[in-house]
Amino acid sequence: MISLTRLNGRPFVLNAEHIRTVEENPDTVITLTSGEHLLVRESTREVIDRVVEYGRTLRRLLPPS
Repeated sequence: MISLTRLNGRPFVLNAEHIRTVEENPDTVITLTSGEHLLVRESTREVIDRVVEYGRTLRRLLPPS
């Protein structure tokens, strides 16, 4: 899960595994696998960094193979 901010300033949490695409036009638009679109205050780079960190956190939770 990643924390983001709607354009109106309200924070929310998004399951990063449901993200299909992230674009800036100039607002950042996140398209989910369901087809829903979310507008957020964060830049594309910030969203990507949070998704990458989320993935790293998940991998740290896995037991060594």
